[in-house]
Amino acid sequence: MTQTLLSFGHGYSARALARRLLPRDWRVIGTTRSAEKAEALRAEGVEPRIWPGSDLAEEIAAASHILISAAPGAHGDPVLETYRDALASAAPGLAWVGYLSTTGVYGDHQGAWVDENTPLTPATRRGQARVAAETAWRALAAETGLPLHIFRLAGIYGPGRGPFSKVRNGTARRIIKQGQVFSRTHVEDIAQILAASIARPNPGAAYNVCDDDPAPPEDVIAHAAELLGLPIPPAVAFETAEMTPMARSFYAESKKVRNDRIKDELGVTLRYPSYRDGLAALLAEETARG
Repeated sequence: MTQTLLSFGHGYSARALARRLLPRDWRVIGTTRSAEKAEALRAEGVEPRIWPGSDLAEEIAAASHILISAAPGAHGDPVLETYRDALASAAPGLAWVGYLSTTGVYGDHQGAWVDENTPLTPATRRGQARVAAETAWRALAAETGLPLHIFRLAGIYGPGRGPFSKVRNGTARRIIKQGQVFSRTHVEDIAQILAASIARPNPGAAYNVCDDDPAPPEDVIAHAAELLGLPIPPAVAFETAEMTPMARSFYAESKKVRNDRIKDELGVTLRYPSYRDGLAALLAEETARG
């Protein structure tokens, strides 16, 4: 029997998952906001739907699996806002529902370790919105039996989302904030973790999705420069750096994120356990493409 994934907000991470599922004869339906992006999805073997703008009640009813990548909006989670009743009706027939959240839900821990049992104390509006969305999805799951799994993603990188272009064109900076540390995750590891959860559903579980090597952001930029054989970009103090409010907000939180659960429960072996592994692979891919 064909399994069907309905993917709300079918972006970077969801597309990586689809590349794993489509060769296994899955049907993948993905939402996007533009006709141009819809054609790109179609070329990848995904059935595109423009949303918001179309009614997806039939797709929800047909799905065996649902992935939510859409970010919360001004009125809360957009999928729940529109399709709460349809999801409640479909819950008994669903094998798996995945919600992509963020490690920002943990807030600032001044560089200390957090895990999935750490209280959610977000320091930013984005983190607060994600906690509200997680809470709303959990409430629906408790009420209906929706087989919900929450994935808290660290900073995402991968093909097209690495530091190399900025290092090459001279716009990369090493922003220095004492004690600042981030966790990261390669998009292919996100995809394999989601696929592992689909293969081993555990409704109610939350998983941190990150590598083994949380590190200061300036170290990543410096390593990228070294791989390229280019000068290490200049250090700029966080206090005086010109940054957008969005970029500055990322520095409001410092923590190291534990990932034992994806290994112990899902049997995952990370392809890129460190940013060093991931950057080396990205550069090799770029070189191979010429």
